[in-house]
Amino acid sequence: MTRINEVDRDVLEQAIYLPMIIIILERDLKIIEKSPFKIKQPYITLMENTIKNVQRDLKEVKNKMRKGNMRVNQIGHDESFTMYEFHYKGYDEQHNYFNPRIRNRCEELLNFYIKKKDF
Repeated sequence: MTRINEVDRDVLEQAIYLPMIIIILERDLKIIEKSPFKIKQPYITLMENTIKNVQRDLKEVKNKMRKGNMRVNQIGHDESFTMYEFHYKGYDEQHNYFNPRIRNRCEELLNFYIKKKDF
């Protein structure tokens, strides 16, 4: 049984997913910059602004984690699962995440951030 409430678990999970989203977007940006598009700049601008939005949200997540005495560490992975250790208010818990679930959640977040129009 977990001692982590749902709101704090969501913050901890964001600390897992948002850095992955930044890595994905940075890789995609490099591909776009090297691609033979006739007009690259709109795509580059979209990617750069999306990265900035994700970085801003990651900073907020890190602040919440610091204030709430929370940390996340990846402690292992294999072809099916990735294991994380959550440090939460003096307690340590291990959680396994199914790798396709991680991929699907990252895809959902990418769609959310790319559709976000506040830049």
